[in-house]
Amino acid sequence: MNSTVKEVLEWVYCIIIALVLAMLFRYFIGTPTVVQMSSMYPTLEQNQRLWLNRWGRTTKTLPERGEIITFEEPSKIDYSASEIDEANPVAQYEERNGWEWFVKNFLEIGKRSYIKRVIALPGEHVQIKDGKVYINDEELDEPYLQDGIVTDVIGAGFDDFVVPENCVFAMGDNRNHSKDCRAFGCIPLEKIESTVAIRIWPLDKWGKVE
Repeated sequence: MNSTVKEVLEWVYCIIIALVLAMLFRYFIGTPTVVQMSSMYPTLEQNQRLWLNRWGRTTKTLPERGEIITFEEPSKIDYSASEIDEANPVAQYEERNGWEWFVKNFLEIGKRSYIKRVIALPGEHVQIKDGKVYINDEELDEPYLQDGIVTDVIGAGFDDFVVPENCVFAMGDNRNHSKDCRAFGCIPLEKIESTVAIRIWPLDKWGKVE
């Protein structure tokens, strides 16, 4: 093997190793993202850039109430009234294994994620009534909402249930324009991808997101 070929192979090896390390860092540690929709307005606006912390997924740690999370889109996001089972309010996901799982979850090709705020934790009784949210029969204080915003379940949805173990109930701050757990149920821990760590763009809004 001549020196030129050897040098090319060394560069190829270095590039492959760098790509693998970058993918591992993105999956297990953190990654940047861009806000695509308006469901978290006014807390987050379209085209803002965020840094996502994925260490919670790595350590299998549930987020806390009030944290903003990203999670994989459920396989079923709309239910008829006859399909709603508030005794088992867990979002439905298709099972993926092997190569399909690697492409969808590790490479994130063809994957869609939602960004919402954690409202309720395992074992808590959630009620949505009179335009408000109640946790264990106490009205939830939500200072991040715009004045005049009400929380309703339009059509079939989950509005009176107990959050199952290892799940969270999450909604968008822009309640009237958010497809969230009211429609498809609580998110299992294994489907939570990250928490929002900081906003990195625009610079005048750089910092922790609350």
